[in-house]
Amino acid sequence: MFLGRAASRTCRSRSVRATFATKASLASPSSSAAPASWQTLSTTKNGSKNPGSSSRLGNAVGGSRAGGKQWTRMSSTAAATKPVEEDAGELAAEPAAPAHQLTEADLQRLTFQRNIGVSAHIDSGKTTLTERILYYTGKIGEIHEVRGRDSVGAKMDSMDLEREKGITIQSAATFCDWEATNAEDGSKQKYSVNIIDTPGHVDFTIEVERALRVLDGAVLVLCAVAGVQSQTTTVDRQMRRYGVPRVSFINKMDRPGANPWRIVNQIRTKLRIPAASVQVPIGSEENFKGVVDLVHWRAIYNEGHKGIDVVTSPEIPESVLELAKQKRTELVEQLAEVDEEIGELFLNDELPTNRQIADAVRRSTIALKFSPVFMGSAIKNTGVQSLLDGVCDYLPSPAQKEVLAIDTNAAAKPAVAADGTAVVATTAVQNQVPSVPLIPAANAPFVGLAFKLEEGRFGQLTYVRVYQGTLKRAMAIWNVRTGKKVKVPRLVRMHSNEMEDVDSVGPGEICAMFGVECSSGDSFTDGNSNVSLTNMYVPEPVISLSIKPKGQETPNFSRALNRFQKEDPTFKVHIDKESKETIISGMGELHLEIYVERMRREYNTECLTGKPRVAFRETITQRADFNFTHKKQSGGAGQFARVIGFIEPMEIDPETGKDVAFENIVVGGNIPSNFIPAVEKGFYEALEKGSLTGNPISGVRFVLKDGAFHAVDSSELAFRLATIGAFREAFKQANAIILEPVMTVDVVAPSEFQSNVIGGLNTRRGTIVDSEVRDDEFTAVAEVALNEMFGYSNQLRGSTQGKGEFSMEYKHHMPVLPNVQKDLEDAYRKTIPQAANPKK
Repeated sequence: MFLGRAASRTCRSRSVRATFATKASLASPSSSAAPASWQTLSTTKNGSKNPGSSSRLGNAVGGSRAGGKQWTRMSSTAAATKPVEEDAGELAAEPAAPAHQLTEADLQRLTFQRNIGVSAHIDSGKTTLTERILYYTGKIGEIHEVRGRDSVGAKMDSMDLEREKGITIQSAATFCDWEATNAEDGSKQKYSVNIIDTPGHVDFTIEVERALRVLDGAVLVLCAVAGVQSQTTTVDRQMRRYGVPRVSFINKMDRPGANPWRIVNQIRTKLRIPAASVQVPIGSEENFKGVVDLVHWRAIYNEGHKGIDVVTSPEIPESVLELAKQKRTELVEQLAEVDEEIGELFLNDELPTNRQIADAVRRSTIALKFSPVFMGSAIKNTGVQSLLDGVCDYLPSPAQKEVLAIDTNAAAKPAVAADGTAVVATTAVQNQVPSVPLIPAANAPFVGLAFKLEEGRFGQLTYVRVYQGTLKRAMAIWNVRTGKKVKVPRLVRMHSNEMEDVDSVGPGEICAMFGVECSSGDSFTDGNSNVSLTNMYVPEPVISLSIKPKGQETPNFSRALNRFQKEDPTFKVHIDKESKETIISGMGELHLEIYVERMRREYNTECLTGKPRVAFRETITQRADFNFTHKKQSGGAGQFARVIGFIEPMEIDPETGKDVAFENIVVGGNIPSNFIPAVEKGFYEALEKGSLTGNPISGVRFVLKDGAFHAVDSSELAFRLATIGAFREAFKQANAIILEPVMTVDVVAPSEFQSNVIGGLNTRRGTIVDSEVRDDEFTAVAEVALNEMFGYSNQLRGSTQGKGEFSMEYKHHMPVLPNVQKDLEDAYRKTIPQAANPKK
């Protein structure tokens, strides 16, 4: 996602680089008057040039108008402006042209709108930062801390459990207005900002996933001491998955040991993001009191009650002047690597103006080539307003974020073989379905995505991002997945757990509907367009445990489990066929612990839970052929089906995230097309339970080559059973193995306990992949099998005198050791009936 400039741009002479650095350091950066040619051009994401002003107000308008021009190009008609010749090839490859255009009214509204998420590793200060944003924008009248003495808790932590534990469990949405300040003339411009505050704990990663799926930009928060941590890497991966531009905010600059330059370097090296600081701190640790704005060359301080007054000065403190010059040079050099216009100035030995630098930061950030780094301390009320200005300056409006939808008409057309018979679409075929761009025009047909569900006091609350058209109260909309028509009885905008009724919501907005039954990830339209939005990525659970109500089972027990499954795609429930126990699965022990506690509080249902179980999987390591016939005759019509083909190992598809696939290459009609879905169903049913440990099977491609049928005795049931039998026979010949989840474990402890921590990880079959010592603290990163991590919290407390902390996140599944596989197989055989486990 983050792309560097072409190699030709990086081949600069050392003399040019040295001369440029000298000029950048010695010249007065306060001059912001740009040449006329620079003032009238702004580069769009794809590199075409559009007219537009570049002041803060003009930059926002020009940026949005540039976005509007992009939409016009993508949706060009005979009356539209003809694109320049060099873009002809690019235009030909673009999706089908939409019928609607952005109007001036749309652009005026969308230009000053931002949809952002606040994401980070746990305890980096996300919710504290969001609390300050709400306070400075006037959305709340008083600041409450996450673990404050008043026990009120932050506004965005509305659940009692969140306030008690001091962590965010569910993402929370809000909206506010911010008057951004023009750095050149001090004028103000109001922006409408939708914000989603997300959890930092890996167990609740789905909350981050679905938030980033619907947002246009994000703030990545990092601790000035801890820097890039395990969940930071996960959040970075999620932002890349959905193409979300981000600004980075190094928080906790007031903490002892704060080192922002180490963190900037970690962003570049560990996250592999071209990044540079746009600020330099004034003072450090307890003396931190403001920042130097490197783009507009000014000092910024927070004064007044809770830092509500922002004071700027053209005078840079002498103590940081040389450092500021050096970091401004680094900023320009980094931009020269990723931005065409700054690169040209660099090669021509010319200095960019403040305005040119600001425009380059915006272009490169929106194009996913760069991340500007801000600094501050939310708890000390410093640097937050500058960050808000940066959000408005450098992150895209809804008009500048390209959104593609699936053409459901094309997706519905069946594939046809050479002989005229229908073919079941494989993953490769499904990925070729045409896409169409959505236009955030208010008068276009409505298209929206339901990305989050909650059970409210008045029924199901469905969070929706409106991508196109207008959603109105009492409006009839269609669920694309189910084909059902529903009416929207109530429409609200959310402020954490508070609601504000509205009559309509336009494109680019986030709202919630009451009384609309659906599932997370469903697409909605007004019936005038046949499109569907792609769903979000949902990780598989890694841990399970049995659960039952204490005493007699009540309807509340089932009601709670059904609700939690519907709200959270990573929380799954099933009944074990052998033990008849109810099994819940999730992303970690804390994840399941929270749901058990919620059952007690919200449904008055006390539960007993068993020992946590690791989500092992089974897979194959070699190809195995099958030629299986299912035949049964018991008087009257019998059962007959024959399937021929093979199974083989399969890697995860990087586009879909799936590692199982069914492929039909039958020709000649040996198996009628109406029986093919039954074969596919049998394959997926066979994957549910492997023969080694009874766990699900993954990493398998099933290829159906041939078969046979009987005109009377063949049926869907016969082909489904034949497929299950064929798969089980082939599975025995495919050298099956057991996979276990491996976690990335981050441990932070005082340096004096380093040997104890490393030794503890080694005894748990951990592999140390990274370690870092800073001052009197060290960090160890290891890969450890989840099965070995039970009880580690107690061990770490004991070996570090209670001063060590750790976090972990799922990395991947790996084959277990041979002795572990034997033990797991032996343990499973003891649990199954003797009839199903004959002696060898």
